[in-house]
Amino acid sequence: MIERELMISGIGGQGVQLCAQVIARAATAEGRHVLLFGLYGGQMRGGSTESTVVVADAPVSAPPIVSHTWSAIVMHHQYWDSLRAKLRPSAAVVVNSPLFEGEVDRTVHRVFEVDATGTANALGSVLAASMVITGAYAAITGLVSLDALVAAMRDSLPPYRRQHAELNERALRKGYELMERNVVPAWLNGA
Repeated sequence: MIERELMISGIGGQGVQLCAQVIARAATAEGRHVLLFGLYGGQMRGGSTESTVVVADAPVSAPPIVSHTWSAIVMHHQYWDSLRAKLRPSAAVVVNSPLFEGEVDRTVHRVFEVDATGTANALGSVLAASMVITGAYAAITGLVSLDALVAAMRDSLPPYRRQHAELNERALRKGYELMERNVVPAWLNGA
């Protein structure tokens, strides 16, 4: 069985939970088994927020809180230290480069810098930064397809957020386009 973990970290309001939900729905739509677990503080904005997604080709055996992760998306450095300690050797680490000021050992991990904040601003709203980095992550890891991400994003938006669907789709596609030449071994090959 192949099981791949993704941990996402950031500050409340950056779209960490939406990012996780979109990846989980996309993997489910592609026929994989998925576990999704989100944690966040009591604050709507500014507090710690993290999420874990486990994708497998058979029923998931990982507990909802994993001790080691195959990959990470880091929207901000503020809560980075606890996640950094969980990275496996050669983990794919995708960071939102304009906001990330943490340390990542590039001799041990595969680090990919994405200007998610700047790209989202150029597309029309900084609120789409999590979708930019989600698209980039999919291109880098091959964990889910771009088409599945777009469909999952549309399914994940609540009715009062549907006006953001077009922007989010452009952000997913742009993030994917930015990183599609930086692909690491796909999740299925055991890397």
